[in-house]
Amino acid sequence: MSNRITKLFNIQYPIIQAGMIWNSGWRLASASSNAGILGLIGAGSMYPDVLREHIQKCKKATSKSFGVNVPMLYPNVEEIMNIIVEEGVKIVFTSAGNPKTWTSWLQERGITVVHVVSSVKFALKAQEAGVDAVVAEGFEAGGHNGRDETTTLTLIPMVKEQLSIPLIAAGGIATGKAMLATMILGADAVQVGSRFVASEESSAHQAFKQVVVDAKEGATQLTLKELAPVRLIKNKFFNDIQELYKSAPTPEQLKELLGRARAKRGMFEGDLEDGELEIGQIAGLIHDIKPVAELVNTIMTEFEDAKRYVGSL
Repeated sequence: MSNRITKLFNIQYPIIQAGMIWNSGWRLASASSNAGILGLIGAGSMYPDVLREHIQKCKKATSKSFGVNVPMLYPNVEEIMNIIVEEGVKIVFTSAGNPKTWTSWLQERGITVVHVVSSVKFALKAQEAGVDAVVAEGFEAGGHNGRDETTTLTLIPMVKEQLSIPLIAAGGIATGKAMLATMILGADAVQVGSRFVASEESSAHQAFKQVVVDAKEGATQLTLKELAPVRLIKNKFFNDIQELYKSAPTPEQLKELLGRARAKRGMFEGDLEDGELEIGQIAGLIHDIKPVAELVNTIMTEFEDAKRYVGSL
């Protein structure tokens, strides 16, 4: 199928594999691109030299379009952006920061820029900054999230009403039916994260992948709003946070409990007790670990089946 997003990224299907920290290395990104969607390397968990290595390996593993997701809150973001330019990456998704900071600089160097937002307000700011497209991510999403708790099926039509540039829906999307639903509401494409965590090519620890597969409804919750809202699986670390909340902690006390490298310990190293396990609510619908190509084929088959069903109503 062809639309504004497939043309913008030169991809077969309007699906973006989210650039998630500790999950989205070169293997996942290249497998996604080879399957006809846009693969993203998640730079948020990589030192600059590690990111360069992943980009170089991804270029060898696919001849198709791929990009890099860059959370702009990281202190070495300037070095990361320079590496992206030096390595010839042509697509960058930015998040966790002001899109005005890097959009023009990247576009002047021939790079397509997409910014991730969680509200109409920030979608409009991204459009004003000149980005080529926006990802609007609902409250259901895993990892760091919006403070307003706006759900995807509410957020997408509200953003669509205000936006003229291409719109990508994210948050709670793991099936072809959900893809069709968000596109009917106005999205040009979808960004899928949690479903690709439970893929063979994901760089997540096998133990974390299995936790995702085993997750049921209610297994995740948004917390740490005083720092940066994040959706986590309820494990010992999550329970420790809730226990601390009983004493009305200061942000400094929450930071002390959080410490450093919690996400790496949980998702990359497999510490299921004390690690930070970020995943979306849709984990309750994820029941297996499969190759990316098979996941993409399943999503697109469901999408076409759902279109035929809607047409018969």
